[in-house]
Formats: sequence, structure tokens, C-alpha cells
Amino acid sequence: AEGDAGSDQRQNEEIEAMAAIYGEEWCVIDDCAKIFCIRISDDIDDPKWTLCLQVMLPNEYPGTAPPVYQLNAPWLKGQERADLSNSLEEIYIQNIGESILYLWVEKIRDVLIQKSQMTEPGPDVKKKTEEEDVECEDDLILACQPETPAKALDFDISENRTEIEELPPIDHGIPITDRRSTFQAHLAPVVCPKQVKMVLAKLYENKKIASATHNIYAYRIYCEDKQTFLQDCEDDGETAAGGRLLHLMEILNVRNVMVVVSRWYGGILLGPDRFKHINNCARNILVERNYTNSP
Repeated sequence: AEGDAGSDQRQNEEIEAMAAIYGEEWCVIDDCAKIFCIRISDDIDDPKWTLCLQVMLPNEYPGTAPPVYQLNAPWLKGQERADLSNSLEEIYIQNIGESILYLWVEKIRDVLIQKSQMTEPGPDVKKKTEEEDVECEDDLILACQPETPAKALDFDISENRTEIEELPPIDHGIPITDRRSTFQAHLAPVVCPKQVKMVLAKLYENKKIASATHNIYAYRIYCEDKQTFLQDCEDDGETAAGGRLLHLMEILNVRNVMVVVSRWYGGILLGPDRFKHINNCARNILVERNYTNSP
């Protein structure tokens, strides 16, 4: 039964993360049987192609079995359906033992986006994608620029090193209040564990944050040379909350960032809703600060 409890907790963490990421698109069909439906479209504001992915999570998922799934769309037939199913199964095989619902949903969305670009190259659509491409190229240029001077000039490298010791800027999210409990997320870019400590110390200088019932946090730092993540989390008295927050950050594949969620408890127990609020706060601030578009 040991394994069951573990996979049960991992499933709950993933379900909470998915609900936070997809909001209205995510629908609970049967909580006990772990059956869910996700409505996926090529474009949220102006959907041309939409598909519903229904999943049932068996007890052995994510350890040793994939979700049982069904793809529902009137237009999805024959070869197209087979190709999509093969893609999902490939993702499962490449990530056995991992939570894969997010990967599945985004794969399906990619297919829908490709489909809408292929089927209707109307004048408006064409213009829009060109504009988007230009924006992406700018991003790439910005991302690549700092590399070159650092290699060319020694003093730049040392400057970067002192930067690491500096306190990073801290952003504060919009608070969520439910039944007299308030949740607020704080975010800071971090590239080393020392900065994590500095950010926490800085936050605790604020009397209000220091007085919170819990300050739950998680961070993920990407180590280029080892190509691995240095990550950790802290519940601060709210059992399992830190792990769930870290799980959300893993699913969103964010890097070099820490998120702290403060909770001020108002005397009314919220049950599992508290995890929903913690995840929603965290997700909102990560999206606002553009961490969710990282490679």
C-alpha cells in the first residue's frame, strides 16, 4: 500500500497543478474515479479547432501505467487520430514514471495550432503569425546578446559574479482571499541558494509577511554546466504545500526563480482549497512575470 499512497499524493499534486494552469479548460467529471476532461483549442480568444481530452488516472499512474484517455472531436478521424494517439504514447514512453498530462495537453495544442495555420492561410492569419515570429526573433537576440561580451571581455564575467551575491528584485502578486484566509505570492529571480536565503531574509523584514501563518516556498535553479536543476521547497508548517508548489513549477518548466506564498489564516479551515489558492497565486505571478515561456 506504500506505493499507492505515494502515487495518490503525486496524482493529487498533478490534478491541483493542472486545475491551476488550465482554469476553465479543466473539468472534473468524477473526483473519486479520477476522471477529468480538458478542453484544448488552438487559440483561446478565437478558437478554430477544439478538442476534448478525457483522461482517467489509474492507481498505477504515474509510476507504471499511463492515463487511460479518449480524444473527442467531430473532425478527428482516421490517420489524423492515429498520428495524435501515437504522439501521446511516445510522450508517455519517453517520460515513464513522470506526470505527463501537461505535456499531453500542450502537444495537442501544438497540433491544433499547426492545423489552423495549414488549413486557412487567410490574409489576417498570415499577418499575425509573421508579427509573432518577429517578436520571437527579438527575444532570441536579447537572450543571446549577454553571452558574447562576457566571453570577449574578462571584466564582464567578474561583474556577473558579484551580481550573484546581490539581492534580486522581489515582486508581489495580487492577494487571493477566501473565508478570511488570504494568500499572496512573492517572486524573485535566483541563480544560487545564497540568493534564496537573501530573498527570504528580505521578505521577513516586512512585518506583515513575517506575521503570516505560513510562508511556503519553492525554487528551481538551472545549472548550465551539469544541465540539471537545483531545487528545493519548504512547507513552513503547511504539510505538503511546498512539494505541491514545486510540482507546479516543474510542470510549468520554470527556471532560475523562487516563489514564496504567504498565507494568513483567518480561523476557518479551507481543506484542500488551500492548495488550490497556493497554486493559483503562484501560477498567476509566474505567468505575469513571463517565466512560463522559458525554453
